[in-house]
Amino acid sequence: MFIKTNISASIRGSVDQYDKVRDLLKAIDEQFTTSEKSLASTLIMQFSSIKLTGTRGVREHIMRLRDIVAQLKTLEVTMSESFLVHFILCTLPQQYTPFKISYNTHKDKWSINELMTMCVQEEERLIMEEGEKVNLTTSNSGKDRKKSVGTNKGKIPTQPTIKKESKCFFCKKKGHMKKDCPKFKSWFEKKGYGKPKEASGK
Repeated sequence: MFIKTNISASIRGSVDQYDKVRDLLKAIDEQFTTSEKSLASTLIMQFSSIKLTGTRGVREHIMRLRDIVAQLKTLEVTMSESFLVHFILCTLPQQYTPFKISYNTHKDKWSINELMTMCVQEEERLIMEEGEKVNLTTSNSGKDRKKSVGTNKGKIPTQPTIKKESKCFFCKKKGHMKKDCPKFKSWFEKKGYGKPKEASGK
């Protein structure tokens, strides 16, 4: 059939042979309906699982969710703007908690465009805050290092006292003093000086 030869091969293979054009078009329509349902389910699963994991990229995050909502709308799955605003706020990380509280306590409702503008401003504020924290931490660690160096400046580290072993000035042997040296006593007596005095320390 001429009509079937002009249909995409992916669709043509899943459609049976029909003698009437009306039956063929109905089968193709049913095939598209099944595909649309499957696509809608896939998009809804993607939509419900998307979360912003960090502070940055909030604009891209919101645009991605808006794109999925637009695709679902063509498949006759619609969402109100108010629901989408609340859902997007729920997908933001913990850093945006004060921002969420501010919106919930605010009387006015935001559109998607207003929400995106506010979220981008909050993202910039959080990035600046993170930068200040890093600078403060680096500055404090540098001061602590200087302080520790300054307190030890000019001081010579104490060294353990080394106990020297006694050494004889006469025989140069260690373990005794000159007055107790046998060689010194023998030499002293040979010289005729008698015995060395005990009080002599050398």
